[in-house]
Amino acid sequence: MASMQDSPALVLNADFRPLSYFPLSLWSWQDAVKAVFLDRVNIVAEYEGSVRSPSFSMRLPSVISLKEYIPLSRQPAFTRFNVFLRDRFDCQYCGEFFPVHDLTFDHVVPRSRGGRTNWDNVVTACSACNLRKANKSIKEVKMFPRQPPHQPSTWQLQENGRAFPPNYLHESWRDFLYWDSELQDD
Repeated sequence: MASMQDSPALVLNADFRPLSYFPLSLWSWQDAVKAVFLDRVNIVAEYEGSVRSPSFSMRLPSVISLKEYIPLSRQPAFTRFNVFLRDRFDCQYCGEFFPVHDLTFDHVVPRSRGGRTNWDNVVTACSACNLRKANKSIKEVKMFPRQPPHQPSTWQLQENGRAFPPNYLHESWRDFLYWDSELQDD
């Protein structure tokens, strides 16, 4: 790695699963080292690089696991990003994939017609489809969501997040991350 700044630690729960896949649960090297000294984590894997003081040297952790299990919330927060993640960043009307900055969300039942802003009435939409649907009903414009809006579980969002690996994965993380990797046949 180029520098210590490029040495984040993958954070695993006590069951050795990442706390989050999307965004990937990473801590800075400083936070990881502090957690080691506070005896809150176990070091699972290390980088080649070290951090030193006049009387101490320690290899930087690349994978750490929490000593205490943190249960995941069963009900994820209703946020714009979580709606996009639920819908896998696909416009629910045209079916195309878009980067986050090109997405909006659409009220299936328009707010002007009493529609609520919640999991059961909001879907991911591209700007073109959102403008085309406007404040009309899905029947009026014959635009139907590819999947009905629903409240996902935290597990469903984690599974969807696994479909979008980050640009960088350190070799030491691969045993703990499962992004559509081909399994070897023994």
